[in-house]
Amino acid sequence: MSHIYTLISKSLGLSLKSVKNTVELLDGGATIPFISRYRKEATGGLDEVQIDQIKTQNEQYCELEKRKEFILKTISEQEKLTPELEEKIRNCWDSTELEDTYLPFKPKRQTRAEIARKNGLEPLAKWIMAQSQGDVETKAAQFLNEQVADVNAALKGARDIIAEWVNEDANARKLIRNIFSHDAIITSKVVKGKELEGEKYADYFDFSAPLSQCPSHRLLAIRRGESEGFLRVSISPDDEKCLDKLVPRYAIRDVPAADQVEEAVEDAYKRLLKPSIETEFANLSKEKADADAIAVFADNLRQLLLSPPLGQKRILAIDPGFRTGCKLVCLNEQGDLLHNETIYPHPPQNETSKAASKVVKLVSTYKIDAIAIGNGTASRETERFISNLRYEKEVKVFVVSESGASVYSASKIAREEFPEYDVTVRGAVSIGRRLSDPLAELVKIDPKSIGVGQYQHDVDQTKLKHSLDQTVENCVNIVGVNLNTASRYLLTYVSGLGESLAQNIVNWRTENGPFRSRKDLKKVPRLGAKAFEQCAGFLRIEDAQNPLDNSAVHPESYPIVEKMASDLHCTVKELIRNKAMIDTIDINKYITEEAGIETLTDILQELEKPGRDPRTTVQMLEFDQNIRTIHDLKEGMRLPGIVTNITNFGCFVDIGIKENGLVHISELADRFISNPTEVVSLHQHVEVKVLSVDLERKRIALSLKK
Repeated sequence: MSHIYTLISKSLGLSLKSVKNTVELLDGGATIPFISRYRKEATGGLDEVQIDQIKTQNEQYCELEKRKEFILKTISEQEKLTPELEEKIRNCWDSTELEDTYLPFKPKRQTRAEIARKNGLEPLAKWIMAQSQGDVETKAAQFLNEQVADVNAALKGARDIIAEWVNEDANARKLIRNIFSHDAIITSKVVKGKELEGEKYADYFDFSAPLSQCPSHRLLAIRRGESEGFLRVSISPDDEKCLDKLVPRYAIRDVPAADQVEEAVEDAYKRLLKPSIETEFANLSKEKADADAIAVFADNLRQLLLSPPLGQKRILAIDPGFRTGCKLVCLNEQGDLLHNETIYPHPPQNETSKAASKVVKLVSTYKIDAIAIGNGTASRETERFISNLRYEKEVKVFVVSESGASVYSASKIAREEFPEYDVTVRGAVSIGRRLSDPLAELVKIDPKSIGVGQYQHDVDQTKLKHSLDQTVENCVNIVGVNLNTASRYLLTYVSGLGESLAQNIVNWRTENGPFRSRKDLKKVPRLGAKAFEQCAGFLRIEDAQNPLDNSAVHPESYPIVEKMASDLHCTVKELIRNKAMIDTIDINKYITEEAGIETLTDILQELEKPGRDPRTTVQMLEFDQNIRTIHDLKEGMRLPGIVTNITNFGCFVDIGIKENGLVHISELADRFISNPTEVVSLHQHVEVKVLSVDLERKRIALSLKK
C-alpha cells in the first residue's frame, strides 16, 4: 500500500504520514466527520474535503490494482507475458496508459484484421511494414488462396492488419491524444427537422468551440440536447495535422511498400484511432463537466443546509395560492402541528376581511412568534396581505424557499409523519419547519429536488449521490444533533449511525423516555463500541447531569477536562463558559499520545462556548413594494434581492416576483471572477441593478457591479 500512499500524497500535496493515517482510519471504520473532528493529530488537521479526496483516490487506485491483476492473468493465459511486460504493468498507475498497454492483448471480436490473419496475410503485412525493396504486387501474389481471390484483396487484408497495429501502438495513441487535448473542437448541429421542437437548444444549432475552453454548463447542455435527439455532436482535431504527425512515424522509406503503409495509417486514423480517442475525450469532458456541476451543487447544498435557523419559535406557516387558497398551519416550538385551515384572501374568492380576521386570531390563540410564507405562486401578494395586518405583538414575517416541499409532501416520510393529513398540509408544515431549522427539515428531501443544482439530472448519478450524501453528513455533524428531539431522518446522517441504528435510537427513546447521558447510548440495541465512538461527540443532551454531554467534547476526552477542573479546584460545570478560568489553562500540561495541541485547543474552545451552533442568525429581507410583476421592471432600477441559486455561469436572484433574475458571472464584480462563490453565497441579501428585461422569454438580466 505504501506506493499508493505516495501517489495520493503527491497528487493532493499532502504529507505521506497524513495520507497513511487517514487511509488506516477509514479502513478501520472511522467516518469522515469523526476523523476530521477528533483525529486531527493523526491527519495533520485535514478537513472533510481533503479526507474525502484521499478516500476517493485510494478507492480508485485499489480498483486499478484489481484491473492490473486481471490484465496480467489474461495475458499470462495467452502465454505472452514477459518479465518486462509484467514489470511495466505493475509499475503503471495511469488507467489510460494501462489500457493502451493491454490493448494488443485484449480478446477481440471478429475484426477485419483478425479475418486477414486467418486468411494467412500477416506475413505479407510484416513484409510491407518492414518496407523492404521489391515489387508489392509480386509479393502479394504469393499469398493468394481460396479466401484471397486477387492481389488487391491480399493488399487490403495486409493493410487492415497494419491499421490494427497502428491503432494498438501506445505511442500512436499518445500522439493523437495529445493533439486532441490541445486542439480538439466540439461541434454541435441541429438534427434536420427538429428546429422547432428543440428550440430551447437554439444556441447550439450551429455551435463550435475548443473543447478545452468549453464551460461545463455548455457541455452539459449540448450533451442533453444530443441525448434528447435534437443535436448531433462531434469532437475532432485538425485531421491533416494528425496525419502529418502520424504517417511519418511509420512510412519511413522511399519504396513502393511505403505507399501501402501510408494508406494503412490513414485508414487506422480515420476508422480506428480517431473514433476511439473521440469517445475517450467525450467521456473525459463529460466527467469533468459532471465534476464541476456536482461541486457547484454540493457547495450550494452545504450553504442551504447551514442556512441560519430561527430556532425554537411558534410559527404560522403559509403555503400561498390563488384559486385553491392559502393553506395555514400553526406549529409549536418543536415543530409539532397544532392547527391547520385554509383562507382565501386573493382572487377569485377575495375573502380578504374574513382571512385577515382568521390570521390575527390564530396568531393570538397559538402565541405565534413568526410567520413563514412559501415563495411560490401568490407569495408576494400573500406577503403584502400578511404584513399589512395588525397583531397584538411584534410578529416577524419571512419568505421561505419552498423548493422540494411538494416532493416531501408526497413522500413516504411525510406520509409516516402525517398519515391523516393531505399533501397541502404537509407542504405547509415543511415550509414552517424550514424557517425554524432548515437542516433538520431539508434532510428529509432528496437533495436533487431542493432546487440549488445545475444540470443535476444529467450528471453521473452515482457520483452525485455520493457527493450530496457526504455533504449532508458533514453539515449534520458540523452543527450537532439533539439526541432527544432529533427525527430518525436527521439521526441517520450522524457519524456512525445510519438508518437501522437511527431507528433503534428512536425506539429506545419511545420506550424509555429521554436519554439522560451519552452513556445511555450503549443501551441501544446493536449500537456497539465502534458506533458509540463515531457518533457520541456529535450528539447533544440538554440538561444532562454531565454538562459535557451537551458539548462537542468527545467522551474519550472527558478525563482530560476533569483533570483540568481538578487542577483549578473547581467542578467541570463551574469551568464551562468561565473564560477567565479557561484562559489560565496551560494545555501543554495535558498533552498525551492521543490528545495533542490541536485536540486540546478544540476542547478549550468548546468549553468556552459549548454546543456552539456555527450557523448565523436569520435575517429578514424586504423586497421593493412597487415591484409586483416582471412588467414593473425598468432598465437601471436598483432593487433588493436574495441569491437563490449559484451556477458556474453566475447566480440567480429573487427580487420579489415570480421570475428570478440572472447575474451573469461577468456582472458579479468590477474585477475578473473565475468562480461566482468568490463573490456571492446562497441566501445572501444583495442589491442588484436591472440590465435588461426580455418579456417574451421572461428573462431578467441583473448586475451586482457598483
